[in-house]
Amino acid sequence: MSTYFAGNYDVAVIGAGHAGIEAALASARLGCKTAIFTINMDAVGNCPCNPSIGGTAKGHLVREIDALGGEMGKTADECFLQMRMLNLGKGPAVHSLRAQIDRRKYQDVMKHKLELCDNLDLRQAEITDIEKNDDGTWTITTRMLAQFIAKTVIIATGTYLGGKIFIGEVSYESGPDGVFPATFLGESLRKLGISTRRFKTGTPARVKRSTIDLDRLEVQQGDNPPVPFSFDTESLGENKVVCHVSYTNEDTKKIILDNIHRSPLYGGKIEGVGPRYCPSLEDKIVRFEHKERHQLFIEPCGLDTEEMYLQGMSSSLPEEVQLQFYHTIPGLENALIMRPAYAIEYDCIDPTTMNATLEFRDFEGLYGAGQFNGSSGYEEAAAQGLVAGINAAHKVLGKEPFILDRASSYIGTLIDDLVTKGANEPYRMMTSRSEYRLILRQDNADERLTKIGYELGLISQERYERFNKKQELIKQELNRAKNTVIPYSDELNDILVSRETSKVSNSIRLIELLKRPQLNYEVLKSVDVTRPDLPMSVFEQVEIAIKYDGYIKKQLAQVEQMRKLEVKKLPDDVDYKTLTGLRLEAQEKLSKIRPANIGQASRISGVSPADISVLLIWLAKRSQDTHSSEVKNDV
Repeated sequence: MSTYFAGNYDVAVIGAGHAGIEAALASARLGCKTAIFTINMDAVGNCPCNPSIGGTAKGHLVREIDALGGEMGKTADECFLQMRMLNLGKGPAVHSLRAQIDRRKYQDVMKHKLELCDNLDLRQAEITDIEKNDDGTWTITTRMLAQFIAKTVIIATGTYLGGKIFIGEVSYESGPDGVFPATFLGESLRKLGISTRRFKTGTPARVKRSTIDLDRLEVQQGDNPPVPFSFDTESLGENKVVCHVSYTNEDTKKIILDNIHRSPLYGGKIEGVGPRYCPSLEDKIVRFEHKERHQLFIEPCGLDTEEMYLQGMSSSLPEEVQLQFYHTIPGLENALIMRPAYAIEYDCIDPTTMNATLEFRDFEGLYGAGQFNGSSGYEEAAAQGLVAGINAAHKVLGKEPFILDRASSYIGTLIDDLVTKGANEPYRMMTSRSEYRLILRQDNADERLTKIGYELGLISQERYERFNKKQELIKQELNRAKNTVIPYSDELNDILVSRETSKVSNSIRLIELLKRPQLNYEVLKSVDVTRPDLPMSVFEQVEIAIKYDGYIKKQLAQVEQMRKLEVKKLPDDVDYKTLTGLRLEAQEKLSKIRPANIGQASRISGVSPADISVLLIWLAKRSQDTHSSEVKNDV
């Protein structure tokens, strides 16, 4: 059978999950003729695991995607069922928004946005082959033997690439949710010279709502009022659902341990490396054998379905064992399993073979994003997809590469970690991964990134003007807090005593009161008589700036030091094995990763401060030799 020519594109995106969607929308919106390919049109934007968006650190990524002009936050707002701000008992650096979403509505909304986007074609096809052409373009071939020529290609295959499902002794080739896997593309990539490896993830069972005894469960309410993800969303309305909490017990533990030999994870059938921070229930039982119970969250998958998701209970044990241990849990004694839990193994690549643009170093015009790059999570995928889409478009348009550094965003931290440190297991974003988390809060993502999104062309003029107005209000309110004097009064002292902070004997500036950790704008509302009518987001920004002023200044100084190293560029063609003084391990790591600058080199595992000193001395000497040569030539 012969192939046939089916068309030309500037950017071809393989996969229409969360990474592929953001990549395709970004490149199309930047003016590039774009195609996005999906194995099954009904799987576009699927959430095969949690029916939720956000969570600890992940909420930061969603806010940043939104500030840059991406779509995930807006769509989560449109499809939310319940919103909760996590970690409110801690400082603002770790506050993270999480939305329970209507899973099918999210898919429908995202698919329709792709369909309506100018310059973008959504096509159902399995890509089976990819080849580099002599002119630098790429040829991609579908299973139906259609061939497309693309100037750039983004691979965002999620868990479909070589996907294999495991449920006890049963295993079979499949993508998530029983959709066909991508069975041929992996071999094509390996023929091209791109090595792959096996990772694994999993998902819990879905159970029928009417078979759950909700009266036996703890109720988990959403926030009132709910806070949106998108800085463009004015109001969400009311939460539509509640979630519930239950716990495993000794009976659950016994059933799992009695059947642990039937787990493909412990029986050696699963080769792939699983996510350490999202283990299966049997993994938690074995690893934390002295823990009496494990928490699980029972969450609705949508308003028009009876399926309930059991967060925290993924498993690859046989279906009959799943039935037994699920029925030991309070509230689930009679639960009907509509979809059993399963583990899925898939192919991914070593992300250290990529640049910070997410372009393969040895394959110009070829990009990767999402779980294909060794990460886990919808939010991590979407963030990478946005960056890959922007860079693929910039490659086509002849523009400068788009790179976010670690001090600009969690997105920058995520990508820097992947391309510099690699991923020996599915990478999950956490607030602890950022050394600059006090300035990389979710609440100020717009302040950090909206201007960048506007300059890219992904933020509209209208939205940028609204952003600038908000920034001006913040500036004005900060000045007011500095200059407003709250007069001494019994009422003021009563407030201070009630909040367990010291009284005052004279009038005091508002800013001095707001510096106290026990006080905030809301508490002081009755004595702050000149307080203007402003959005709560403005007061939030001012209060954080006042309370954490010293810490923020200290972190900004650290950023300045980091960026001094980032501007010290390393030539791409340097032969590290010829540099005297570099340790053997450093030579090997630097030769493999080929860092763009001294800052990136310093973050490579196995490169010591002494090795960095060698590089700095070499760069200085090289610069001096170059300068001397230029002077000699001028003479």
